[in-house]
Amino acid sequence: MRTQVQGRVVIENLQPEIGGGEFYTKCGAGDEFLVEADIFCDGHDAICADLLWRFEDGGEFYKVPMGMVGNDRWRGSFKCEAVGFYEYTITAWVDHFKSWQNDLKKKNAARQDIATDIVIGVEMIRTAAKECPMLERLAGVLEKTKDPENATLIATNEELSGLMRRYGQRVSVTEYGKILKVLAERERAVFGSWYEVFARSTSPEAGRAGTLRDCIRLLGDVAKMNFDVLYLAPIHPIGKTSRKGKNNARVAGEGEPGSPWAIGSVEGGHKAIDPDIGTMEDFEELVREGQKLGIEIAMDVAIQCSPDHPYVKEHPEWFKWRPDGTIQFAENPPKKYEDIVPINFETENWRELWEEIKSIFDFWMEKGVRIFRVDNPHTKSFAMWQWLIGEVKAANRDVIFLAEAFTRPKVMYRLAKIGFTQSYTYFTWRNTKSELTEYMRELTSGPIKYFFRPNFWPNTPDILPEYLQLDSRQGFIARLVLAATLSSNYGIYGPAYELCVNKAMDGKEEYCDSEKYEVKHWNKVQPGNLREIIKLVNLIRRDNAALWKTNNIRFCNIENEYMLAYIKSTAAGDNIILTIVNLDPFHKRGGYIDLPIEEIGIDGRQPYLMRDMLSEDKYIWSGSRNYVELDPYVMGAHIFRLQKRLKREYDFDYYM
Repeated sequence: MRTQVQGRVVIENLQPEIGGGEFYTKCGAGDEFLVEADIFCDGHDAICADLLWRFEDGGEFYKVPMGMVGNDRWRGSFKCEAVGFYEYTITAWVDHFKSWQNDLKKKNAARQDIATDIVIGVEMIRTAAKECPMLERLAGVLEKTKDPENATLIATNEELSGLMRRYGQRVSVTEYGKILKVLAERERAVFGSWYEVFARSTSPEAGRAGTLRDCIRLLGDVAKMNFDVLYLAPIHPIGKTSRKGKNNARVAGEGEPGSPWAIGSVEGGHKAIDPDIGTMEDFEELVREGQKLGIEIAMDVAIQCSPDHPYVKEHPEWFKWRPDGTIQFAENPPKKYEDIVPINFETENWRELWEEIKSIFDFWMEKGVRIFRVDNPHTKSFAMWQWLIGEVKAANRDVIFLAEAFTRPKVMYRLAKIGFTQSYTYFTWRNTKSELTEYMRELTSGPIKYFFRPNFWPNTPDILPEYLQLDSRQGFIARLVLAATLSSNYGIYGPAYELCVNKAMDGKEEYCDSEKYEVKHWNKVQPGNLREIIKLVNLIRRDNAALWKTNNIRFCNIENEYMLAYIKSTAAGDNIILTIVNLDPFHKRGGYIDLPIEEIGIDGRQPYLMRDMLSEDKYIWSGSRNYVELDPYVMGAHIFRLQKRLKREYDFDYYM
C-alpha cells in the first residue's frame, strides 16, 4: 500500500507507530485499541478518514469511520477481541458531498438562494445511486422539495450522510504507506502478581533443603495470598568450579550450594533439573497443580553457564578463551563472577547457537511453562532476541517474556520493542513524590506506553534498596501498596519481603546472608510478617478493574511532599480507585487533596462516599477539596473505592 503522491490529503504523525512500523504495539485482548493521526488537506474542502483493521488471518479489512478531535487530529478505534496480531492502517479522502453539505447549511442560514446548489447535490447523489439504489429515492425527494429550509434538512440528514459517506465518490484518496501491527495479549501479560522463591528454601522443616515437592505444597499458601504467578529462581544443576560461598565468598565452604545462576554440571545444563531439588516429573506436577489453583509457574532463563556446563566441552566455539587457554569468566568491573562464563554472541557459529538457545525455551514450553523471566537479556544479542521471540510467538501467542534488565533506558526500551512482554523498571529506586510522579509520567505518556509494559518489584534477590533498609515495617507496606497500585504487574521476592528482611551488606544494596548463596528456612508466621496485608492488597487488585491497567493513572494534587495521591478509573467510569500513600514511614503526614470530581462524574453539590478497602473505614467527602491524614504506625496508605452518591431523598443510612 503506497501513499498517492497526487492526493491532496496528508496523513502524518500516526500513533501508535513504533520505530517507523518496524515493531508492533501491545495491548490486552478485549481492549479497545485507539489510533490517532494528523489528517488534513489544502483548501477548505471537507475530508473523511477510515481506520482499516483486520485480524492476523489476512482477511478483508474492516472499516471504522474516524472523527476529528481538534486541530486536525483524527481518532478511531477497534476492539481487539482475541489474543493475536491485528493489522491496521488509515485511508483518507476529500469528501465533496460533505463540503457541499457544509456550504449549503451556511448559505441557507444566510438566506441565500440555494436552488442551484440543490441541483448539484442531486447529481452527486444520483451518481452514487449506481452503487446504492436507495439513494435514487432520496435524490428524488430532495429534487421535489422547494422549501429551502426543508431541502437543507433533507440534504443533511443522518441517513443520507451515512449512505453518501459509504457510496459517494472519493476524490484524492490517500492511503497510509504502511500496514502496522498490534499484538493483543492474554490477561497475565497485562495484569498479574508475582511471588519469587528459591525451590531449595521452601522446606517447612528447619535443617532440610527444599524440593519441588515442597513447592507443590507451597502453592496453596501462594494462592491464599492471591498471587497469580509463582516464579522460581533457576532450578538447574549448579557448577562446582569456582562455586561461590556464603555472602558471595570467592571460595565455597563444604556443603555450600552455590548460586543457582551458575548453571550446568555433569548432571546437565539448561534442560535439566538439579537432582537435589527433584525430578522432571515433580516439575510437571508442579505446573499441573498450579493450574488447578489459577497459579502459573514462571521459569528463570539465564543464558550463561558454569565452567562445568556441557556446552563448554561440546561447543567451545560459543565461548571466549584467554591467551593462556583458560575460559573467560563473567566480569562487570570491579565485580567478578568466576562461577559464570558468558556466551560469545560474536561466534561464527551463531546460527547453531541461536537455535540451541531457542530449544531451551521450546523444551520448557513442552513441560507446560508459558512465562519466562529472562536474566540480563541486555547483555545478549538484540538480533537473537528479536528472532527468538518472534519464532516463539509465531507458534505460541500466549508466551510471556519478562526482561530482567536494570540498565540504561534506551536499552530497556529496545528490548521491549523487539518482543519482551514486560520489563523490570527503576521503580525500585524511585522513592520521593517527584521521582515517582515523573517516572510514572514517563512510562505512561508518549510512545513508550505503546510498547513498554512495566513490572514493579520493590525488592529482588539481587537488590535490597536503601528505602527498605530503614528498619521500618511501615516502609515495606508503603512500597507494597505503591508497586501493586501504580503498575498492573508487580512482584515481590517473597519470603524476604513478607518478613521485612532488611539486613544489608555494609554500604551496599545487597542482602547480607543472601539466599543466592545459601539455603534458607523461612518462618513466615513470625510476628511482624506482612502476609495479611499482602493478601488483602492482592485481593483489592483482583476485585477492582481500574487496577488492571497501568496507563490509566492520573495524579492528584495533595499539599504535602511526603504524600502521593493518584486515581485510576475504568473507561466506563464504573470503578474508580483513589490511592494515597504516606511516603514517610516514620511520621504522621496530612494535607488537602484536590480531586477532579467533574472529570470522574461527581456532582460537586452532593456528598459522596469514600470506602477504604484496607481498613473498611468509610468517609463522606464533599466538593473537590478534602483533608487526609495518614499515620504509618496505624496504616500508611488508603486505597479508596469511590462510590458516587445515589439520588435519593433522606438516604443518610446509605452511607453507613
